[in-house]
Amino acid sequence: MNESLREPIETYLASLDGLIRRGCTIRDTLATDPIDAGAMAALRTWQEDCGVAVNQLSGGSKGHWLARSFSEAFLMRSVSGLAVDEVPPVEIVKRLLGVLEQAVDSLTVMITSRSSQIESIHRFDFVRDPELRPIVEQAYSDGQRALDRGDYELALLTACGILDAIVTDALQHKGLSALRAAGAPAGRIADWSFETRLAVAERAGLIRNGCARLPSVARTYRDLAGAEDRRGLQVTVSEPDARRTRQVLRVVMRDLDPGR
Repeated sequence: MNESLREPIETYLASLDGLIRRGCTIRDTLATDPIDAGAMAALRTWQEDCGVAVNQLSGGSKGHWLARSFSEAFLMRSVSGLAVDEVPPVEIVKRLLGVLEQAVDSLTVMITSRSSQIESIHRFDFVRDPELRPIVEQAYSDGQRALDRGDYELALLTACGILDAIVTDALQHKGLSALRAAGAPAGRIADWSFETRLAVAERAGLIRNGCARLPSVARTYRDLAGAEDRRGLQVTVSEPDARRTRQVLRVVMRDLDPGR
């Protein structure tokens, strides 16, 4: 991609991540109390901020797909397909979050696209452990093949495994002393949960807040990967789950290798 576009796209991604975090907080509050005054006030401000972001990303064009998706989020259809007047606030939040995630997906594809096979070969050069590099490179290719053939569970597990491995590699290189200065818990890195490793890496400045977009099933991927009988887990991995997890992986790869 044109390197002159990288900085503005990263700025948009950071802004969208912030909007998504705010929206998730509002959604969770309204799900518990649909008429919470504070959440309703926050919702109005958040909707305006979302509108500004969408207008910027769509170039002010109401015909742009993102602008149309934003407008449609406020409409509720009857059984006959006709628009009705009112949409519950929590439903609006959920729809707008979906619109924001579509915008992030589009920008992520732009910034993570690669134009040459050489760049692909050296995708994991930032990994410090030389024995780990070929493993994650092969896993990355395997995960893409799994996604292409519709094996979404394997694609998600593979992406999470890579994410876990490269973040752990970065944490180990940073060192426990520096990590504890950033609020890391006691004990060995090897004993930390997946969630803890991501949180510490973010607090230590190794990665940004892209992991906030991980679907819930990805956060518990170790339980899914280690379960002998998955029927008892009642977990289904969808295509959006798998694709979003892989997108988050690419964002974290970029964080860990700023020169990409």
